Amino acid sequence: MKKPDRPALKKIQISSIFNALSDPARIEIIRELLEKNEISCGECKSTLSKSTMSHHFKVLRETGFIEKREEGKTHYISLRVDEIEKRVPGLIEVLRSLKSPL
Repeated sequence: MKKPDRPALKKIQISSIFNALSDPARIEIIRELLEKNEISCGECKSTLSKSTMSHHFKVLRETGFIEKREEGKTHYISLRVDEIEKRVPGLIEVLRSLKSPL
């Protein structure tokens, strides 16, 4: 059985959440997910290289912000809104209210 690639809610460190938010590209990924709920990794609007985007997805996944689901060769990502809201109340609304671009 494949091991989940996201931490349990109780293991999400507050400091790692804010570290993940320190990069504008990751905030843009989060904002796009707030608008669309789920996207394939290739759908993400960015001028960054594929390897750089993969790095950002990995940071967000390891921090607990996103989870990945695979369907064939396509990987879809979505925000763990409820879990993040439980861990850091109000954070999702702050991210929703940010003006773009950062």
